[in-house]
Amino acid sequence: IPSSDYKDTVFIVLTLKYKHLKTKEFTVIAQTKIATRFRQGIQGVTIYEGKKNELIELNLINANMATNNTRQLFSKIPGINVIENDGAGIQLGLAVRGLNPNRISEFNSRQNGYDISADALGYPESYYTPPSDGVESIEIIRGAAGLQFGSQFGGLLNFKMRSGSPDKAVSGKLSQTYGSYGLFNSFNSIGGTSKKTQYYAFYNHKPGTGYRKNSDFEINTIYGSLKQRIGTKLELALDITAMEYNMKQPGGLTDAQFKSNPRQSDRNRNYFQAKWLIPALSLDYTFSDTKRINIRLFSLIASRSSVGNLIPPNQPDYRPNRNLMIDNYLNLGLEARFATDYYIKSHKFSWIVGVRGYQGNTHRRQGLGTDGSDANYGFIHPDKLDNSDFRFPSTNLAVFSEHIFRISKKLSITPGARVEYIKTNSTGYFQTDTAQISDQRSSARSFPLLGLGISWTVNEWSNAYYNISQSYSAVNFNDIRVVNSSFKVDPNLKDVKGYNLDFGYRGKYKDILTFDVGGFYLAYNNRIGVLTKSDANFNVFRYRTNIADSRSLGAESYIEYDFGKHFSLVKLGGISIFNSFALINAEYINTSQKSILGKKVEYAPQTIYRTGITFKKRLLSATLQYSYTSEQFTDATNTFFTPNAVNGIIPSYQVIDLSASYRWRYLSFGFTLNNLGNSSYFTRRADGYPGPGILPADGRGYFGNIAYNF
Repeated sequence: IPSSDYKDTVFIVLTLKYKHLKTKEFTVIAQTKIATRFRQGIQGVTIYEGKKNELIELNLINANMATNNTRQLFSKIPGINVIENDGAGIQLGLAVRGLNPNRISEFNSRQNGYDISADALGYPESYYTPPSDGVESIEIIRGAAGLQFGSQFGGLLNFKMRSGSPDKAVSGKLSQTYGSYGLFNSFNSIGGTSKKTQYYAFYNHKPGTGYRKNSDFEINTIYGSLKQRIGTKLELALDITAMEYNMKQPGGLTDAQFKSNPRQSDRNRNYFQAKWLIPALSLDYTFSDTKRINIRLFSLIASRSSVGNLIPPNQPDYRPNRNLMIDNYLNLGLEARFATDYYIKSHKFSWIVGVRGYQGNTHRRQGLGTDGSDANYGFIHPDKLDNSDFRFPSTNLAVFSEHIFRISKKLSITPGARVEYIKTNSTGYFQTDTAQISDQRSSARSFPLLGLGISWTVNEWSNAYYNISQSYSAVNFNDIRVVNSSFKVDPNLKDVKGYNLDFGYRGKYKDILTFDVGGFYLAYNNRIGVLTKSDANFNVFRYRTNIADSRSLGAESYIEYDFGKHFSLVKLGGISIFNSFALINAEYINTSQKSILGKKVEYAPQTIYRTGITFKKRLLSATLQYSYTSEQFTDATNTFFTPNAVNGIIPSYQVIDLSASYRWRYLSFGFTLNNLGNSSYFTRRADGYPGPGILPADGRGYFGNIAYNF
């Protein structure tokens, strides 16, 4: 360099060459403290754009996992109405917006994307609840999910199960919980990844004596998952779930019995048993960065059996022989979804298209059981049942499509359509005092469903959404089954149809504020019910038909605020508070039945409110939660009281729960105090199983957990 300043300087020139190294595949796991979040756009083969949806990360909440405590697990989902069938969480009961909470029948209930209900079309009730310890997250998409997943009006409820560690060959968890009312919950899992094979399995054993007399139970659940990557584009997965439980049923209570002692029971011969086997095979193939396909093949081989005397609680158990009802389910389903992304100028568009084929087959038998007090599920006249023997085959074929049109950087429009073909059948007989009467029915129909979603990005941390989607709920085999000679079914019985409308504003600001505030309108048309009629000869009979339309409207809001971050209280620990609130107005409209016109819809409380405060300090976490649900009716005529307690009002109730956990190296400790104030309340009046009558909720309960992670 021609300058005297550099006279004694030595210059060294280094030339760097790039070298490409191929490393092993690895997974990046994002750390977050927000247990509930919302999803946008398209993820995998599911579109979320413009839809009200929530994702609950179970690792990030304090709750009683051993009992699947619903009001804790779903505390941050506004409008979740809970019915507590049992204190151990064996059967899940929840709904939204004035729908029926019984065994999540108004949701399209799934596990890892495949069906888990008894018959998704003909009997969409689930007697299987995945153990919370084995669940990674719970996904909810409101009524707009109907276009992609089919019925029901409540939308999608999907349990995503845990997977093996992606970076360890072997890891696992040994978790033991002891609690009130004889509860012992043993959850033991193992999983890991070896080369391109990922595996996970758990065994859950849970016995207990129950809150009330005659409430003993034992449940065993086994789950296994195996994922195999083939090359860089193909992944195969095999899931197998096996569950079996036996429960003693204490029966229902009258209002007077509940008031005097909610833990009493006058039934010691009622039992219930369920066996669930769900094999599922899935294929994921990635054609490119923008094109992928998912195919799921799944089946359900299951049964449910109940034996006992389902007489009103104001009558003694005077019948020697018990009623026995056995269902056997054999279902097979196939779903395929193709998703693609493409660009026009700088705008990204996304499109999914899919098909579904489903065959359900239910065999229902009802007759006399033994006169003993043991769990005997054998008919005394197996060759000629005393009540009825029916088979209910059902077929469902569907094709659907949704497309995200991103009009600008802020505005997107997502139209969608689904075309359904449904065929439901009923064939069998029922027995009268003098004769056996055969009955056979068949109904086939097809129809389209349409929907439209709109999303507007307000800024980098929030967006507004609007969605309207048609929904339906198919006539199930309970609706078309004839039970005796004085009962008739409308031959033109129609499926329940209507639509869901959502709108709201949601966002997440700097890990300080998370919120989703909006409103809804749900139209539920052709509601099915039973009327009393007489024929030309003045013979009185009960007639099942479409009796009314109903509508639900209201507001839903969820807000969570981290005080610690906002006020720089990091030294004290993380302090956050959440509020989940729903205001619901659900009424019967458009009906010729004056006794129900303008009346409140059953199981539709006007107010559902939950709030809680969480404290976190390093490895310690604790949550105090308050829940309130206003009064609700159990029948369409809004009856306040009946002597047999089958119908009547469910009074408002409030419950306080406390949960805490602490981790130390490989050990973790947990403590839960449910119903801290020992409130005496109930959430359901049953007209049959497992009542009839009032089913009391559990009183105060203590639960301690110790777990070893390896």
